[in-house]
Amino acid sequence: MKGKGKQLALLVAVVAALIVVVGVGVQQRCAAEGGNDYESIELFTDVLKIVQKNYVEGVDTKKLVYGAINGMLSSLDPHSSFLPPDMYKEMKIETKGSFGGLGIEITVKDGFLTVISPIEDTPAFRAGIKSGDQILKIEGTLTKDMSIVDAVKRMRGAKGSKVTITIMREGFEKPKDFTLVRDIIQVKSVKFKTLDYGYGYVRIAQFQEKTDEDLIKALKTLKAENGGALKGLILDMRNDPGGLLDQAVKVADHFIAEGLIVYTEGRDQDSKMRFTARKGGNKELGYPMVVLINGGSASASEIVAGALQDHNRAVILGTQSFGKGSVQTIIPLSEDSGLRLTTARYFTPKGRSIQAKGITPDIIVESLEITAAEKKESLSIREKDLENHFESSDKEEKGKDADRKDEKAPAYKMDEQFKGDYQVLRALDLLKGWEILKNMKKTG
Repeated sequence: MKGKGKQLALLVAVVAALIVVVGVGVQQRCAAEGGNDYESIELFTDVLKIVQKNYVEGVDTKKLVYGAINGMLSSLDPHSSFLPPDMYKEMKIETKGSFGGLGIEITVKDGFLTVISPIEDTPAFRAGIKSGDQILKIEGTLTKDMSIVDAVKRMRGAKGSKVTITIMREGFEKPKDFTLVRDIIQVKSVKFKTLDYGYGYVRIAQFQEKTDEDLIKALKTLKAENGGALKGLILDMRNDPGGLLDQAVKVADHFIAEGLIVYTEGRDQDSKMRFTARKGGNKELGYPMVVLINGGSASASEIVAGALQDHNRAVILGTQSFGKGSVQTIIPLSEDSGLRLTTARYFTPKGRSIQAKGITPDIIVESLEITAAEKKESLSIREKDLENHFESSDKEEKGKDADRKDEKAPAYKMDEQFKGDYQVLRALDLLKGWEILKNMKKTG
């Protein structure tokens, strides 16, 4: 009975946490509504006792309590969930960038278990799982009415073990089975590369504890590779499912001189937050930016894209983002478990809600496959080949030699991974166009 008492206390703690988080104390609600909250808890305990005493077979009280909690939270929204001890522990590990599973971020959309995005360099990514895929079955079990927590538990497992998921995708005539081999998912938050002299590329795959720290290192290295400064930067957040809010704020802060980055609105006073850019410091303001997003860009990545767009700091290029604009608060509970509860909504600096809408790019560019001929043509183009390009006289050229830092700029060979990436190539062309126009303006 001692164990059952603890489990019942856990449920009461969850109910109390729910009521407190939304900003209404139990006693206040009881006074206003005639004690309905206490009566509801009493109703639950009555049902639990009846089941324990009269059900046809012996029952596991913990299983009943956990099931009741999950049922209560799933009735709220797809992102609120109860985290039993094993899931709570794994969630904390996940934010550090290493966890076991397939590498899929999921949600419930229109009643279907849906892939937000596959994480780069994971079994799901390599198998061709795409943002927007509907997961109809996991190991033959239908996912209808399955909670996200349950789905995650079914897909995660020991490294090397297999799991089959049944996918329905736009364009499929019928559902298709994908058999994936589980692995230890180690997500490298930030990757970077010089695409051409002066033009940097930074990829944020997920917002983790060290994302900001890794970004600072990446930008420092890129500048060192390019004569101490950048002419332009591509920030790639495609298929970035989000992550830690504080890291998203820090990332955006590097590129915004001052002002609001994001704010949240919820019922509880503590959920009403405003995050602003620091004034001064080492800001990244001296070059143009293009931010890449797509349907797999969600949450924290949408916050960064929305902030840079509202401050006119970057051109957003790609396709409509996912539209996950809600805030989940993690509340520790007894028995080393936790509660993930939706407590607020995100808004961009200009007051745009991200929830269910997403970020609309300034320039819509679909992800297209580029043919071998197109690759050759696009990579052979130089700035001197562009329309309206003007030539300076030899005398002018000699006069400018002393001021031109990149006169003997090293030649960069485009990585294979970018040669077929139409969105990256378009972004690079856009940045180069900016540089040309700037030089034309100076000359004029």
